[in-house]
Amino acid sequence: MENSFYIEVGSSQRNHLGERICGDMFLSEKVKEEGRTVVVLSDGMGHGVKANLLATLTATMAINFTKEHRDAHKIAEIIMNTLPVCSERKISYATFTIVDIDKDGQCTILNYDNPDSMVFREKELLEPEWQTIRLEADDRSERELRACTFKAQKEDRVLLMTDGITQSGLGKGKYLLGWGYDNVREHVLSLLGDKPRISAGKLASLLVNKAHANDGYQAKDDTSAAVIYFREPRHLLICSGPPYEKKKDRELAELVKNFQGRKILSGGTTADIVSRELEIPIEDTLEFDDPDLPPLSFMEGIDLVTEGILTLSKTAELLNKYGPRTELGKGPADLIVKHILESDAIHLVAGTAINVAHQDPNLPVELEIRRSVMKKIAGILEEKFLKEVSLKYI
Repeated sequence: MENSFYIEVGSSQRNHLGERICGDMFLSEKVKEEGRTVVVLSDGMGHGVKANLLATLTATMAINFTKEHRDAHKIAEIIMNTLPVCSERKISYATFTIVDIDKDGQCTILNYDNPDSMVFREKELLEPEWQTIRLEADDRSERELRACTFKAQKEDRVLLMTDGITQSGLGKGKYLLGWGYDNVREHVLSLLGDKPRISAGKLASLLVNKAHANDGYQAKDDTSAAVIYFREPRHLLICSGPPYEKKKDRELAELVKNFQGRKILSGGTTADIVSRELEIPIEDTLEFDDPDLPPLSFMEGIDLVTEGILTLSKTAELLNKYGPRTELGKGPADLIVKHILESDAIHLVAGTAINVAHQDPNLPVELEIRRSVMKKIAGILEEKFLKEVSLKYI
């Protein structure tokens, strides 16, 4: 199932001063079969390893129960009755915010003891109607949750945060009572006014950095922000390998010509076919930016032209190892990864008429390798990067 918009999710966190692990936990998952996205942010009491364990337990339960379509009351009851209660403060050891988004953009937010989530639309704060849900726990104490529902539109943003954001600056300087909900709202509106297309991750990062500055760059609490951004999807087409039947060469060329988005041709024969059918010359280069791979070529209207199997294999390797501190180079595989990371919906086209239902031992080895590599890339993009991926064989 494919949404009419892309749901971009980004987060940023900063640990309590002196801690190597964050006491907040952020999780997000896409339920591909249903076109749903579930996002959870939990704040464990205190900081360090104990807080992280409690937040992780809470967030994991929350995301799993939500995926199972459990009722909001039931989700909250299970979580609250599973977590221990502080003997002195009489409150649960972890807070949580759950956002459940269906394929039509219907959003349900369930919040327990985190600052209320903010919904921004057209540079203003949208104020959905919050309802209070009262629950009686096993220990007979009564606890309150807040819930709201709204229909998302393109360019909407949802901000989730822990109290490390709203309470930043507490006790000194400009924000004696903490930065506060209203100041956070105005700061986000200012950022959106300056950069209307700012990414989810960048917005979350700027908010956490501002909270850290409020604390004099010595965080008194774990500080987390997560942003959900509904926007127009960015499409990328990657074609590799000639069609199994020559009569389909024109079909491949027309697919490339009519595609709305970025285009990558990976394979000399693939590029030759498109060049011949569309009458676009190929310009070869001798710039070896990666000693392991043949150099790039250029075609008008095509964003990237590379060698095939070797480049795609290294692309899969780079994607598998990619992390927050990864620095990409200028080689062909690095450039493919950059295009992938900047796109939302990745359309992979493998030029072979292999019947995916069975193996034919007489098929050329390179076709089997290509199919394997393309499937591996598709799996990594879906599972690790939460991209929308399609894989087509021609």
